[in-house]
Amino acid sequence: MPSNKNLRSWLALHLIPGMGPVTCHKLAVHFGGPDKVLGASISDLKTVCPLRRESLAALADTGRQSILALAEEEIRQAADKGATIISFDDPLYPALLQNIHDPPPVLYVFGNPEILNCKGIGMVGSRAATHYGRSIARKMANSLARQGFTIISGMALGIDTAAHMGALEAEGITIAVLGCGLDTVYPPSNQELYKEIGAAGAVVSEYPLGTLPDNFRFPARNRIISGLSLGVVVVEAANRSGSLITASHALEQGREVFAVPGRIDSVKSAGTHNLLQQGAKLVHSIDDIVEEFSRLNPFEKKAFLQDNQEQKHPVQLNMEEAALFACLDVYPQTIDELVRESGFTPQKTNELLLLLELKGFVESLPGMSFQKSSANAT
Repeated sequence: MPSNKNLRSWLALHLIPGMGPVTCHKLAVHFGGPDKVLGASISDLKTVCPLRRESLAALADTGRQSILALAEEEIRQAADKGATIISFDDPLYPALLQNIHDPPPVLYVFGNPEILNCKGIGMVGSRAATHYGRSIARKMANSLARQGFTIISGMALGIDTAAHMGALEAEGITIAVLGCGLDTVYPPSNQELYKEIGAAGAVVSEYPLGTLPDNFRFPARNRIISGLSLGVVVVEAANRSGSLITASHALEQGREVFAVPGRIDSVKSAGTHNLLQQGAKLVHSIDDIVEEFSRLNPFEKKAFLQDNQEQKHPVQLNMEEAALFACLDVYPQTIDELVRESGFTPQKTNELLLLLELKGFVESLPGMSFQKSSANAT
């Protein structure tokens, strides 16, 4: 286990204004460690790489004592809040993340830092997700968690929240990567989810305590989601969305990229369809993700296949139920649309929809709309 001195030195480097992850690592490698960087002269530091004025001021003799004191105070405050700070050379630091181009020098962790070295799948998508997108994300995350995968996302509204909840419902492990300090829950409505994730997995951030969720921090946060993951699943994403930034990071880091198709006329699926055109793997079922990774043991594979078979061969429908079910889609349809397509009377359509819903084939939505349940969509 690295000494407290190493943690303090890494954290001090990380807290220096204007000092990004790449510069921190470049200096640490050149001088032989973060403590050696803090002991180097300004003239020697300048020979390694250009440094900003504010960084040089913090690395001057008087500035160094202040930044080291700040690091010690940060360690104390984190401990008071029940959080752990791990440095880049800590054995608990996730190996996958260590190997990206710009790994964070330190990670703040609320929860169990030991689970960061995991068999992780990133799952991201639109904040303003459709019912279809949220449902698919939740069910996929649930199934993947039951197969021993850790679900990694950003705790944002929409797809992220659905993915975390799906993993928690399976009593699996999930990791949330924040774009703010650990002591700031964002969005505030996910306060309870934050606690549940911390209890069942980990909430992670590279940002110091007290850092607010400014917009520019989230693209940088996304490289950690993909960096912790074996692969990233994009469920719903518009063009130019943060989810596509995560997918781009994943490709740069040599990770697998998966995309869930949606409606061709929906702007919320335009980004995922773009990924498919560029070579992302189309996800039609959980099998498409699992088969890319050979780390499941035979017992897990057997349980997974049995579970899938149960879902693919559900309770039998009678002829009328089957006829109406054939008219349904995974996208919402109104009663009037189903009456026109099926030929049944409104009363009969309502009766059959109720029976299908009780059997788990149909989901009712606000506004008297209905759709196939995600489990029986194929």
